[in-house]
Amino acid sequence: MSSKEIYENPLVSRNASPEMCRLFSPRQRILTWRRIWLALAEAQAELGLPISRKQLAQLRRTLEDIDFEKAAEHERRLRHDVMAHLHAWGDVAPDARGILHLGATSMDVVDNADVVLMRDALILIRAWLVNAIEALAGFAKKWRDLPCLGYTHFQPAQLTTVGRRACLWCYDFTRDLDEVEARLAGLRLRGIRGATGTQASFLALFKGDARKVDRLEKMVADKLGFKAVEPVVGQTYTRKIDAQVAAALANVAVSAHKFANDVRLLAGLKEIEEPFEKEQVGSSAMAYKRNPMRCERMTGLSRYVLSILSSPFQNAAEQWLERTLDDSANKRLTTPESFLAIDGILRLVVDVARGLVVNQNVIASRVAAELPFMATEEILMAATTGQGAGGRASCPPSGRRAQAKGPNEPEAQARKPGQPEAQARGGRHVAPGDRQELHERIRRHSLAAAREVKEFGRPNDLMARLAADPAFKDVDLESALDARRYVGRSPEQVDRFLKEIVRPILTRHKALLGKKVSLSV
Repeated sequence: MSSKEIYENPLVSRNASPEMCRLFSPRQRILTWRRIWLALAEAQAELGLPISRKQLAQLRRTLEDIDFEKAAEHERRLRHDVMAHLHAWGDVAPDARGILHLGATSMDVVDNADVVLMRDALILIRAWLVNAIEALAGFAKKWRDLPCLGYTHFQPAQLTTVGRRACLWCYDFTRDLDEVEARLAGLRLRGIRGATGTQASFLALFKGDARKVDRLEKMVADKLGFKAVEPVVGQTYTRKIDAQVAAALANVAVSAHKFANDVRLLAGLKEIEEPFEKEQVGSSAMAYKRNPMRCERMTGLSRYVLSILSSPFQNAAEQWLERTLDDSANKRLTTPESFLAIDGILRLVVDVARGLVVNQNVIASRVAAELPFMATEEILMAATTGQGAGGRASCPPSGRRAQAKGPNEPEAQARKPGQPEAQARGGRHVAPGDRQELHERIRRHSLAAAREVKEFGRPNDLMARLAADPAFKDVDLESALDARRYVGRSPEQVDRFLKEIVRPILTRHKALLGKKVSLSV
């Protein structure tokens, strides 16, 4: 059979990075087993067991000489994968065959290897998260003060800015980074504990010397790059560790799913789009289409990660006493595939975030269509109080702190004796009106304008109706339609978020930035 006649895992062929695929390859798994066997033999020799330098040298020389076909032959006979690879290594390192695996049980090798692989995989995920955060932060900074419609229930709501919305996406990933780093910091080696975790076999090897047993475990941990081991285990480490790591990955999937769905919704509104390559085909039938393919894939992969999350938790719950084997086949699927999928997802996040397209004119037109309705509260207040609609002192049009005016500019001029305060501020003096009457007028005009839009597909003419109403003749309606007046503190919140949350992350992980993305699509 050719390779194309055998099932091919799309996580490997289409999504995950080469680094993550190599990490969970059969070769890397067995190589990690061998490094644990070697670390154990080295530590035992240093503590006085009869293991020669010649035997250790042979193990080091043949460490990467892995014969998978020979191991498969052994496994068909032994029905035990660990023993099969133990024999396969002994075949190429015959002098050391007798000292391999001294005092150990399979989980001294397999479980410790799983922890090593999860640690290395989390390190790769951390790097992708940092790059995703940087990309979204750069987008947020660029569009910090571009007004756009906010949406609640996917209905037009108060204005926000494009940059502030990007901060919502970015913040989710910063929280995911916190969780991934917490999992990394708390990850401990399973330890060298023997068949049921009691270390009885190692105590026998060292003739009851418990101090040497402790030193052995610490030495192996040091050789594998761990400062701590689990305080107590059965034959396996608690499977809650797998569940906690899986939950951290699932949270990344949640963030990516939210980000991808938002971009897909905005693409449907033609406000924001994912990058689209020069010769990319959006649809085999509809040549004009620009389907959000990357975000759709991101959503699908995220859904897959969430769907398999229950397995690690069930594995943890189903462990009997010191151990049972029903977790093994499950772990071989769920752990690698969760990491492979999240790796692929984050590559998509970085690619999309670095290339997001903002259609400013579309955004402006959608704001203009809804803004008259949103401005009615301020217009009502202006008409009621007689203060015009010249602007809120706390919210200058640019979203930034207002700059001081020169001595000859109107806003800096002192109020003349007898001049109304509103007029001195540059606004118009309007005789106060009846609030309830004005509210009713605005309500009737708003309903009529909405009917023009919804029933006849015509532009929103609310401002024209208000301008024609004598009750609002002295209200500065043009000023009321400055979209920047309605974004609240959005630009300032973007600046603060980037400074207080993002900058420390990027400074701390500067060496991880600049990862290249080459998608297989």
